[in-house]
Amino acid sequence: MTAAAAEPAVTQDLAAEHGLSADEYARVLDILGRTPSLTELGVFSVMWSEHCSYKSSRRWLKTLPTQAPWVIQGPGENAGVVDIGDGLACVFKMESHNHPSFIEPYQGAATGVGGILRDVFTMGARPVANLNALRFGDPDHPRTRYLLSGVVAGIGGYGNCIGVPTVGGETGFHPAYDGNILVNAMTVGLAPADRLFFSAAAGIGNPVVYVGAKTGRDGIHGATMASAEFSEESEAKRPTVQVGDPFTEKLLLEACLELMATDAIVAIQDMGAAGLTSSSVEMAGKGGLGLDLDLDRVPLREDGMTAYEIMLSESQERMLMVLNPAREAEARAIFEKWELAFAVVGRLTDTGRLVVRRGGGVAADIPIDPMAEAAPNYDRPWTPPPAPPSLPDPLPGLPASPTEVLERLIGGPQLASRRWIWEQYDSTVMADTVAGPGGDAAVVRVHGTVRALAMTCDCTPRYCAADPFAGGAQAVAEAWRNLTAVGARPLAVTDNLNFGNPERPAGMGQLVRAIEGMGAACRALDFPVVSGNVSLYNETEGRAILPTPTIGAVGVLDDWGDRAGLALPADDLDLVLIGETTGHLGCSLYLWQVHGLEAGAPPPVDLAAERANGDLVRRLIGEGLAAAVHDVSDGGLLVAVAEMAMAGGIGAALHLPPASADPAGWFFGEDQARYVVATDRLGEVLDAAAAAGVPVRGVGRTGGASLTVAGGGAISVERLRRRHEGWFPAWMAGVAATQEVA
Repeated sequence: MTAAAAEPAVTQDLAAEHGLSADEYARVLDILGRTPSLTELGVFSVMWSEHCSYKSSRRWLKTLPTQAPWVIQGPGENAGVVDIGDGLACVFKMESHNHPSFIEPYQGAATGVGGILRDVFTMGARPVANLNALRFGDPDHPRTRYLLSGVVAGIGGYGNCIGVPTVGGETGFHPAYDGNILVNAMTVGLAPADRLFFSAAAGIGNPVVYVGAKTGRDGIHGATMASAEFSEESEAKRPTVQVGDPFTEKLLLEACLELMATDAIVAIQDMGAAGLTSSSVEMAGKGGLGLDLDLDRVPLREDGMTAYEIMLSESQERMLMVLNPAREAEARAIFEKWELAFAVVGRLTDTGRLVVRRGGGVAADIPIDPMAEAAPNYDRPWTPPPAPPSLPDPLPGLPASPTEVLERLIGGPQLASRRWIWEQYDSTVMADTVAGPGGDAAVVRVHGTVRALAMTCDCTPRYCAADPFAGGAQAVAEAWRNLTAVGARPLAVTDNLNFGNPERPAGMGQLVRAIEGMGAACRALDFPVVSGNVSLYNETEGRAILPTPTIGAVGVLDDWGDRAGLALPADDLDLVLIGETTGHLGCSLYLWQVHGLEAGAPPPVDLAAERANGDLVRRLIGEGLAAAVHDVSDGGLLVAVAEMAMAGGIGAALHLPPASADPAGWFFGEDQARYVVATDRLGEVLDAAAAAGVPVRGVGRTGGASLTVAGGGAISVERLRRRHEGWFPAWMAGVAATQEVA
């Protein structure tokens, strides 16, 4: 073993600085039979980091359902794959870039987009859409505007430049994210079902090829930084944030897809978290082979880089490939045509070892299988989450008329239009976006066909904080409802599990119960999990975020012309409420925003009702009985109808609540499994619901220029729209949020 003269001695203290516990470092010593070199320590530290090894969550993730007849590839590859018919496959995944985006919001968010794009096109798919799920702190916090502005600019800057539309997402605010924002990025792509590419290396002696951008020192320790809590010194971690170049990524995308049209590629892996280390170890490990790397051949953009720096760099826009040796010259010509680096940096061996050479010496020599087999897989202690704070008895009543309360909610930070955000994204590039931001789910046409993909991402963190099991199930159910509301057949889920420190039993309990809730919902709805990401240690100075298991989901429409939208299209339509209303106000946005109460249990999630009600709604859409559909979620029934009215520019008159109903619960309760349907064929809708055994009730009729509540006031749709659209631009401009918007 030859090490660089300037390398520090590897000790237990240095291992601890790399995030390895004393027990983990002892395992390293046992595997190697000696003290590791600095490069070997770096390799173990990133491969055994929470970010790469899922050491706290792996045993629980294995309980999620991952299979269905339409699933081609589940978890374990760069992205999940489902069959959408006609010989096509949908490839999709969601990942987080939370810590980097808090430290350096523009580059953190931009490289989050770049990384998830690579995960998808590494599989052989052309990306057709991006989505994102963002969480920021209190709007009044002094850093919130700065962070949001930088993140949005980074997402738009990368996605717009590479030419992939950003078609949907969500943005939420809560003081729990003041010190640790969330940036979850999702990409959806399309590929021929028989031309998918995987990462397992094969072929002893085959060349291992580095392609893409050159390697620099940016992003070193990115994976370990993402596996630790923040502190007051988090700004000092800025050098661990990668720097992205979307123009290089566009070249890499086109070059990879061009090469994928040949038979040159044996295996391919994105250089994401942990860079060259994770890509080389994972490829060789999955193939049961060894790998001999010569770092002197790696294209570098900085002088004097050590083996440690090269192996741990997370420079962006890079791929590692195993090639058919007979096609090496052809592959080189393609990448040189696209003006990208191409270098044979190694060969596959039969040794089962990762050997890393630099400057004539061996910087690392590690047995791959033992490193993987001995990777930590913890069964961390956890405690069941406590019961949520009780609601006051009696509950406070409506402080004003329902329409006045609606105006306050619709013009406040939680429900205000996010148009300010999405108008900074190109949502129509590629010319296949049928329905972009602002609806229940985005719809993107399969180019040149009538088939389309529907996609969404969703989570209600306040539900998850109060009851992680119910919150996890609800996140899955709402994503399923969002797809159903546009008429799509839900296919599968990708998840992004954002939680605090798993070493705290209370935090681990939140993660365990949320996964259990997600699994129950996925099984009940035939909605398997095919890919995902876990982001833990989302806390600062011991204060954790709300548990946020973001769910990304994809469905398919056989004909995009049959889709439903939420906009009311005409006067004189009946408004029908599908699903049972009990007036549940626990954890509701109404209680939080109007009465300042974050208390009570979240609404129960009846998965059988979700299935029955959703199946009915898709049938109504498919049979042309639904002129508009919107699921009922944050803010309840009155908010849902108001959103439909604003989208269509048409008013509605709502009936009196049932005599037995509490008005606040009726209009603003958040009972689940509900949809509002506008129809001109009321009798047929009622008959279909009766036949399906689904609760249904007429709640109003469309028409006019105002939203009117019987006995509860009226407000013009135009005034609602001004309030809804006005908060975000005013807040970003520093105007008081309570100021009347003209």
